Amino acid sequence: MKSFFQTNLGQAWLVLLLALIFGSSLAGVQAALGPRIEDNKLKETLEKVPVVILGQTAADDLAAKGEPLTITPNTVSIDKNGITKFYTLYRADYADGTTAGWVAKSSGQGYADKIELLVGMDGNAQKVTGLFILDQKETPGLGNRIVEDEWRAQFSGLSTDTPFKVVKIGKGGVNEIDAISGATISSRSVTKLVNQAVSDLKPQVAQLKTSGKKGEK
Repeated sequence: MKSFFQTNLGQAWLVLLLALIFGSSLAGVQAALGPRIEDNKLKETLEKVPVVILGQTAADDLAAKGEPLTITPNTVSIDKNGITKFYTLYRADYADGTTAGWVAKSSGQGYADKIELLVGMDGNAQKVTGLFILDQKETPGLGNRIVEDEWRAQFSGLSTDTPFKVVKIGKGGVNEIDAISGATISSRSVTKLVNQAVSDLKPQVAQLKTSGKKGEK
């Protein structure tokens, strides 16, 4: 005679029970580690803001002089097509109060999973100053090359007046970005996120600049 768990009904209940146990365990781990993960991300973000705006060498020089940038987070809401999107936009000021630049945190779907990134702009949001990938799970050896300095450096110094465009072979036009070979989707995903952040936040910078600061460098 079959036991209850050897019957179809019993096995179904067993699967549900195991799913409940493992699901609860994962939820518990997420609840326990979630705040710590977010704290670590915030710490990494604040460390990277000066680098994304000034570059590693200049950021290190300022820190060595004991004059690190003052970083102020702003929550910015953008209404588009009936949908409200929220950004965190970091303002970075020199010790004398002038604005060194802005860094926007943005995220969206990549090829494999969500991509989180930081895009820097100068004090007037006229040029991109740098790009840093905070989190990604793209294909190893292909899509995950979006983290490489050489590829990210393509954005630095380009005007924010024209959207960036990914090309597969030999960039040459205005604001064209070379795709990573075999990872066009990842390249386009990052570029789309940069374009969205710049388009959404460039007008906001003009408003935030009037918040009592002296100027820009």
